[in-house]
Amino acid sequence: MDAFQQYFNTLVTLDDATAGLIGDHCREVMIPRKEIILHEGGPANRVYFVVSGKAHSFYTDYSGKTTTWLFHFNEPESHVKNLFLADYKGFITNQPSQISFETLTEVRAILFTREQIDFLIEHSAIFERGMRKISEASFIRVYDRIYTLLTMSAALRYKKLVEEEPHLLQLFSNNDIASYLGVAPQSLSRIKATHAHRTHL
Repeated sequence: MDAFQQYFNTLVTLDDATAGLIGDHCREVMIPRKEIILHEGGPANRVYFVVSGKAHSFYTDYSGKTTTWLFHFNEPESHVKNLFLADYKGFITNQPSQISFETLTEVRAILFTREQIDFLIEHSAIFERGMRKISEASFIRVYDRIYTLLTMSAALRYKKLVEEEPHLLQLFSNNDIASYLGVAPQSLSRIKATHAHRTHL
């Protein structure tokens, strides 16, 4: 719980009562490597806060192509989009998840069910304010991700990644990065080579 409370304290100031309430309405879980923990089309009624380990979320388009949506991990460079495993739309609307989540390593996480989140929001104004800030930050990050995919070429998406999230290149494999950018691994190699050449001109 310490990791989650430390993060939550960056959003709002937790008092002892709220910290105790949160601790009573969640649990720590260990999830093995290569496990699907939320399925596309399945219930989106859980939220995981990543304490350690790596995971990714992905979707499958109309042609059957699978693309990594986001990477999830807890490192100094992490944003809200990395720290949580949750389909926010499905969670809020009580509709099936539109994306899947898979662990890439063993993941240690704090698990909240929908009922627990609802209880905490109802019984703690501090928790409610913190969740509102998380929702706002999540919306901004998701909007940015969608805008990037819809408006930028693969080369520009790679340039944006290098400028804004270079740590991803160290944390994840070439195949994972290619999927995140929506290109084949061979295409990513060419993009990298072109980018490196232009950078050194």
